[in-house]
Amino acid sequence: MKKKAVIILSGGLDSATCMGVAQQVGYELYPLTFDYGQKHQHEIVHAKRIAQHYQVAEHRVVKLDFLNQLGGSALTDPSIEVPDYAGDDEVPVTYVPARNLIFLSLATAYAETVGAEKIFIGVSSVDYSGYPDCRPEFIASMSETIRLATKLGAEQGMLQIEAPLSHLSKEDTIRLGMELAVPYELTTSCYRGGDKACGTCDSCELRLKGFAEAGLVDPIPYV
Repeated sequence: MKKKAVIILSGGLDSATCMGVAQQVGYELYPLTFDYGQKHQHEIVHAKRIAQHYQVAEHRVVKLDFLNQLGGSALTDPSIEVPDYAGDDEVPVTYVPARNLIFLSLATAYAETVGAEKIFIGVSSVDYSGYPDCRPEFIASMSETIRLATKLGAEQGMLQIEAPLSHLSKEDTIRLGMELAVPYELTTSCYRGGDKACGTCDSCELRLKGFAEAGLVDPIPYV
């Protein structure tokens, strides 16, 4: 039987690249997508398309009604506008408090249930918006927490977090994805969630920069 891996699949470029990496090293894919009260459903639609492309063993979409109730983020709070890319060192209002902490906790429970030995997450600490839950220190700390908190981790040392893009620029991530034939045309990255990407939010700017530096044309439509 194939080894199993849970992939936190947002529908974006980075998580789709993680799908390609996990498939390339031989894992049976169990993507997990979170409907956490985002202002739009585009990324969930795209996550389903990516999962279908990879013919995954199982794709779960988990609905969370908590993060949007808390507010405090331009991605979940209707009263906060998604800003254009600022490029400064401050954590932007698109940061969703504790999102990856919550996602990895739930992915851990799912991994134990299906018997997966790896949890893939597409965080990067290069060419990113400065979110604290994307930093290597957080991933290392969460990996140790998972080892201590789970049966698979404590008894067999099996359950681990993989963040293969952590030290890659967006250019390098895209080059890796192209080598793995990741279907970037099925992905979405725009925080505003229109039928066409806005091209000016943090996520769009970083994505466009990556494709330009890789000497490639982004296959998704922009306004």
